[in-house]
This record gives sequence, C-alpha cells and structure tokens, in this order.
Amino acid sequence: MPAPDPAGAHADPMSQPGKTSMTTQPEPLNLTRLKTACSNCNLRELCLPVGLTRDELESLEELIYTRRKLRRSESLFHAGDPFRSLYAVRSGFFKTRVATIDGRDQVTGFQMAGEIIGMDGIGTDLHTCDAIALEDSEVCVIPYAKLDDLSRDIPALAHHFHKVMSREIVRDHGVMILLGSMRAEERLATFLLNLSQRLTARGFSPSEFVLRMTREEIGSYLGLKLETVSRAFSRFQDDGIIAVRQKHVQITDIPALRALLGQSGDAACR
Repeated sequence: MPAPDPAGAHADPMSQPGKTSMTTQPEPLNLTRLKTACSNCNLRELCLPVGLTRDELESLEELIYTRRKLRRSESLFHAGDPFRSLYAVRSGFFKTRVATIDGRDQVTGFQMAGEIIGMDGIGTDLHTCDAIALEDSEVCVIPYAKLDDLSRDIPALAHHFHKVMSREIVRDHGVMILLGSMRAEERLATFLLNLSQRLTARGFSPSEFVLRMTREEIGSYLGLKLETVSRAFSRFQDDGIIAVRQKHVQITDIPALRALLGQSGDAACR
C-alpha cells in the first residue's frame, strides 16, 4: 500500500521527488505485491491486521486493487466531488485546502506517505476540501463502500480503521489548539516537531528534510502571514535552532524547539 517502491525505500519522502513515469491508468495489485508494498507502511494495520486468514487476505486484495499516480499540482479530488473512496498515500506529499468565504484558500493539512486522505467525505458523501499533490505522488485507492462491507465481515479491519480515524480527529484537535492559543514561534516550532515525529515514525531522519510546501502554505495552515513565518524561520536560524537552505531544513537543536513549547519529550502536536 503506501510504502515507497524498493528503489526509493530508503529515501526521505519529503526530500525525494517522484521518479516513476506518470500515468492516469490504475495499476492492478496481486496479493504478493500487496503484502510487500504494505510491509513497511505505518498503515499496515489497516490493510494487514494481525491474525487474518488466507481468505481474508484475498478479500483485502480485492478491496485495494488500484493505484493512482499524480503529478505535482494535480488534484486528487475537489470540494463538492462525490465521495467514493479513501486514498492511502503510497509516495509523495499532499495538501488539503478549503475556500474561505472571502475567496481565499485555507490550507487544512499536509499528508505524507503512510497517511489517508478523503475521510472528510464520509459524513456527507461529498468531499469538503481539495486535495492537491505537492510533488509527483502515488496513492492506493480504497473504495469506501467495499471497505464498509468488508469491515462487517472482518472485525479486526473495522477496529483498526477506527483507530486511523481517531488519529485524524486527535490531529485536528491539536491544530485547533495550535491556532487558538500559541504565539507565532510556538506554532512554527510545533509544525517542525510534528514533521520530525512523522518522519521518525517512517524510519527517516528526524532532523533533516525538504519542505515540499511553500512558506505561504505553511502560514495558511498555521494561521500566520507569510512575513510572520519568514521572520520566525529567520529567528530560529539566528538562534542556532535550525539551518535553512532554500527549502532544505536541518533542525540543529531539537531540545530548544521543545523548550519553546515547555516540552521535555515528544509531545508536540501529533
């Protein structure tokens, strides 16, 4: 599922652009490839819960049978589109956004390999946001109606899917706290620590990565103006907390970032 191809298995998903040729045609998966693709994915508990029988694994193969490739800036779906599927990010990076009343685009999230996009449409059967690829990307397509049916027959699948949904709710709650109570530098520190934690969970460097989003998009997500984001980056660099070369960021003092939030551990917004 959303694990990188073997050729890129050791590459940082935020620092390596997609290298496969793009096509709009879905690519079928057989069971062997499904197991291999999901083996290193942090969503493997959704596709391959522990203790499934051979018949249940074959049912999952029928569920997750297509992949879709997107080029940079291509839309996965738009607000108002009918909701039919969930999408597990296999490689690449996405942003989700909504249009505000005054016509501005508000970034609502950034999704990397191993995360699911599309749950916004479950309640209304319509997507409520746009999902845009920030680099050449690939997703596994999971038809929701089939997932719902299969979950009734495989309780472990339903249980683990609910865990994935719970993580998304917790993350959204964290963003609300972020926007409502933190100063600009605290917001940026939380954002960088969050990226660090998510990369660490995937086996990549916690301190060096390339930002696929622009500073303007970071500001939109954090509720900050572009100039404020740039000043916060500059202060962190002047204080020796990070080193920045264009979009390449190295966190040189993670404890200092945590100290801005009064943290001693890894409790930044997850």
